[in-house]
Amino acid sequence: MKILHQKTDMVAVTKAWQGSGETVCLVPTMGNIHRGHLALIERARKTAERVVVSIYVNPTQFGTDEDFDSYPRTIDTDCDVIAAEGGCDVIYAPTGLYDAAHATNIIPSGVALPMEGEARPHFFVGVATVVSKLFNHIPADFAIFGEKDFQQLAVIRQMVRDLDINISILAHPTIREADGLALSSRNQYLTPAQRRLAPKIYAQMQNTCALIKNGTDINTAICLAKDQLQKTGFGRIDYFDLREPDDFQLCDKPTAASRVFVALWLGSTRLIDNCAIG
Repeated sequence: MKILHQKTDMVAVTKAWQGSGETVCLVPTMGNIHRGHLALIERARKTAERVVVSIYVNPTQFGTDEDFDSYPRTIDTDCDVIAAEGGCDVIYAPTGLYDAAHATNIIPSGVALPMEGEARPHFFVGVATVVSKLFNHIPADFAIFGEKDFQQLAVIRQMVRDLDINISILAHPTIREADGLALSSRNQYLTPAQRRLAPKIYAQMQNTCALIKNGTDINTAICLAKDQLQKTGFGRIDYFDLREPDDFQLCDKPTAASRVFVALWLGSTRLIDNCAIG
C-alpha cells in the first residue's frame, strides 16, 4: 500500500494501471477513517482492480466559524486502519490542493441550492471544486460516495454530467451504528449524554416516514418531528423536510422515492441524515 503526495506521481500510477487494462476506483475522504469509509473501500475493491483512497481535509468547504482547525487529522492511524481491513493500492494524501494564486472555483446550481445550499452557501462550492481537482489528480474510472451525504452525492453527479467528466459515480448506503446513528467523523465531538440522545434523529425520521405512509399530512408529520426533537434536547434545526431525490424540491405528495432530510444541532455539533420513505 503506497502513500503518494504529489499529483504527477498519482497521475502516472493511475495511467499505468489503466494502460495495463486495469480499472481504478477512487474513494475520496477527509480522513479519520471509520466503518463507513471502510464499507466504501470494500465496495471499491469489488468494483475495480485498483483502489485509491484520498485523504485531504478540504479548507474551502468550511465556513469561517466552522471546525476546520479542530477537524480530526489522523493520517497515521488512518493508514493502519485501512491496511488492517484489507488495504488499498494507494493512499493519496496531497500536501496541498490550493496555492496562494488559486482564483477559480466551481459554483454549482440546481440540486446544490436548497437545504445545505441555503444553510451553508459556501459548502458545495468547496466540495465541487476540490472533487474536480481530485478527479484531475486521480483520473479514475469510478468514484464512490456514501448516501449519508445524499445531496453532496447529487451535486457531484450533476457536476460530472454537466462538465462531461469521464468518471462513473457510485453510491453506497449509509452505514449506521446498532442504535441507528449514521456514522460520521463528527460523532466524536458528542459528549456521552449527547451520544445517547443522537439516535433519536433516525428514530424520528423513521417515525415521520411511517406517519406519512399511513396518511398523515406531510406538514403535520414534519412539525411533530421537529417539536419532539427540540423537546428532547436538540438545538437549532436547519431543515427537516420530505423532498424528492432528483431535484430536492419539497414534496406535495409522497412517492416511494421521497426522502426525509435533516440537519440539526446537538450542542455545538451539526449532524445530518436522510432516509427514503419507501
